[in-house]
Amino acid sequence: MIVASDLDRTLVYSKRALNELGCSPQIPLIPVEKKDGNWVAFMTERAFNALSDLCKYHLFIPVTTRTTEQFNRFELFNHGNFPLTYAITLNGAEILHKGKTLHEWTIYMTSKIQNESITQITLLSILNKEGYQFDGKIRQVDNLFYYYILNTPPSPEVKAALQNFVAEYGWRISLQGRKLYFIPTAISKGAALEFICRREGMEAFAGAGDSLLDLDFLQNCRYQFVPRHGELANEIKGTKVTMTNNAGVAAGEEILLGFLTLLKSKNISYF
Repeated sequence: MIVASDLDRTLVYSKRALNELGCSPQIPLIPVEKKDGNWVAFMTERAFNALSDLCKYHLFIPVTTRTTEQFNRFELFNHGNFPLTYAITLNGAEILHKGKTLHEWTIYMTSKIQNESITQITLLSILNKEGYQFDGKIRQVDNLFYYYILNTPPSPEVKAALQNFVAEYGWRISLQGRKLYFIPTAISKGAALEFICRREGMEAFAGAGDSLLDLDFLQNCRYQFVPRHGELANEIKGTKVTMTNNAGVAAGEEILLGFLTLLKSKNISYF
């Protein structure tokens, strides 16, 4: 069985996320991501140990909107302590198999994006003509999608209208903290996970995520875990969904311990 999870604001937390969502000083943290020589993201000690067990005894697949370069900043996945067979990056546009790009998936995704979505340049031009202005800096992601780092977030009404508008052109949005993502609908974490499941002949047993971009892959999972602080918390419901009692970094610990408890109760092991 496969266990898949988003990383940022689900299992791991930046300094900004720790400040925004709160973190008890009594909770011991372990650094897991290094940027420019500095530790910038953390997990609780219990979460770190739980993830180690998950990677050793089950097929765990990280699923992230990060670029592959950004994903590789996670020290815990770089030194063999947390063995990975697969990782999904770029919101599903890229699949890594034993650390290398799975080119058959990349070729498929390139064609799908071209056929189903207008280009970034065209979308930006249309949004500008329609009067959509965003108070923040724009960032491109590998010429696949882009996001704004906002100074002022859009109202729920503006966000809903924007989502409906860009959907007409084969795009979707997601607001994660201060970041407003614009992503072609063809780029899907769910499609990438489904491809891996077929390739391995295995079921997606459990998954976790905090944003709307995680919804499509969570719907492929038999059991779904959602941190109570996330964008997705108000959007997903059902008997398969477990909402965490905790928010912030403690939610990441709760999710990982929940994975292990569930797997143990079903007597499931990959190896």
